[in-house]
Amino acid sequence: MTNIENKQIKRENLLSSAYDLFIRKGINDTSISDITENAGVAKGTFYLYFIDKWDIYEQLIIERSYLLFKEAIMYVDNLNIKKFPDRFLSIFDYIIDSFIKDNDLLKFIGRNLSLGIYNSTIKEEYSNQYEDIKKELEHEIKEFNKSIKKPEITLFMIVELVSSCCYEVILNNEPTDIEKFKPFLHKEIKKMIN
Repeated sequence: MTNIENKQIKRENLLSSAYDLFIRKGINDTSISDITENAGVAKGTFYLYFIDKWDIYEQLIIERSYLLFKEAIMYVDNLNIKKFPDRFLSIFDYIIDSFIKDNDLLKFIGRNLSLGIYNSTIKEEYSNQYEDIKKELEHEIKEFNKSIKKPEITLFMIVELVSSCCYEVILNNEPTDIEKFKPFLHKEIKKMIN
């Protein structure tokens, strides 16, 4: 195993440990010592990768949100959906269904889903892969409706809408349950891209 691979494994172990503890205990009741002990690394190792527990928390939200988008796009690609509105809605349906299946993930990400594709804190080594999803979705919006002048703003608003609505509707059934709410959400998304 190379030194780079070893560092990546340690970082991943810290992220996995922190996520597990944040879900079980909450961020306020989790210490850096808890994270490093659970990851099986020395406390000093934590500071090679993260500034503090809030830094690892933010990195986890970014990574988990990004992975949701990546999985959603791969899933829709495998379904071979070509028509843009259907493809676009299917990506968000995948994300919504993931939140329905994993309420802990939804609680963890909260209303911060946009950090998966819109953020300014991604470390240099990861910036290209994160940027690609954002550009791909923006490009699809622009190709579908050339009159949209700022597809990045349209995408951001849609992601924020889905994120906020999922949080309230899935976790609190407000104003109704998610299955009854989805058609309204789809209608609003279609308005934004048409």
